Amino acid sequence: MAGPLEGVRVVELGVWVAGPAAGGILADWGADVVKIEPPAGDPARTFGRMLGIPPADRHHVSPPFQMDNRNKRSVVLDLTTPEGQDSARALLEDADVFVTNIRAAALQRIGLDFEAVARMNPRLVYGLITGYGDEGPDADRPAYDVAAFWARAGLAHLLTRPGQTPPFQRGGMGDHTAGTTLAGAICAALVARARTGQGQLVTTSLYRQGAYTVSFDLTTFLITGAPIAIGQRESMGNPCMNNYTAGDGRRFWLVGLQGERHWPALCAAVQRTDWLADERFATGRARAANAHTLIAELDEIFATRTLDEWAEVFAAHPDVFWAPINSMEDVLADEQFHAAGGIVYVPDDEAGSVPMVATPADFHGTPVEMRASAPELGQHTDEVLAEIAQRTNRST
Repeated sequence: MAGPLEGVRVVELGVWVAGPAAGGILADWGADVVKIEPPAGDPARTFGRMLGIPPADRHHVSPPFQMDNRNKRSVVLDLTTPEGQDSARALLEDADVFVTNIRAAALQRIGLDFEAVARMNPRLVYGLITGYGDEGPDADRPAYDVAAFWARAGLAHLLTRPGQTPPFQRGGMGDHTAGTTLAGAICAALVARARTGQGQLVTTSLYRQGAYTVSFDLTTFLITGAPIAIGQRESMGNPCMNNYTAGDGRRFWLVGLQGERHWPALCAAVQRTDWLADERFATGRARAANAHTLIAELDEIFATRTLDEWAEVFAAHPDVFWAPINSMEDVLADEQFHAAGGIVYVPDDEAGSVPMVATPADFHGTPVEMRASAPELGQHTDEVLAEIAQRTNRST
């Protein structure tokens, strides 16, 4: 078995990241995902060129595209023509799932909007990712995740320090989380279909995904009318929940959210148990009032040892919760990342296998299997069209 979705037929009409990410997760989980591409291809195939990656061979031309499109089959259809639209409808007639992040007006123009497709295949689960939602004045407004997820939903604002410019989002963050949400919602709709026999429209948006990501802040504001204060490192009221720098310049984060629980362990780790009786630091309220002084003293102490040395110290104090602030190189060198299944090796005819980041779920009863790297543009067009003809002949 190639995963829990083996036997589920998915048609994907997606561009760039969000739609293909959802389809990519379903493909990783075992579904047969047929990716419809225009004659020029999904524009995400150009990511490598945009990132300045030299086209040494096809596996390095666009790593982000490889990530989101492994285990799929590619079919080229010109959906501006009646023939292409007919072929797309034929694919959807007996599909289980349709995944798309094309804008609603464009889907309607080519006859692939939900109402049209549902009349043809009422059992279909139709998964749609939009920028801002499928209703409202901006329902058909174009968006990338930097716009709808990062900027408009408030993440950039909340992560901007006073007096500084907003930080830039890393590529695909909102797209990948929205794709994960849609994949889960599609699976829930398939469960509902098993009970009712009916498919349905399932939607999410980059805007909603961003709002959910900062929902602690938004919900607090909704209920109280007051924002959650944005902490500054130098004045964090709970010193057990802050980032520090070791003597070798490597940074780490203490994550002792329960101050009263973690404060004695931190004092023991830094060999300052006298602070437990120091009236400046003995209570949470006192530590908050004297935060500048306390954090400055901790900075001096942490500067006396390397991060590896502090790691050994912290290991002797189980109530010191912490994590290193890793670079990409650090993550890939982290034994735990690999032990936790963070990397998959995708079979490839030319390279043998290609290492990629795994999608973030494991199925221990129906384990997934990486089947193929991302397809060449139109690699499976003849094969898939032949399957359509064969099914048509059987039905007649």
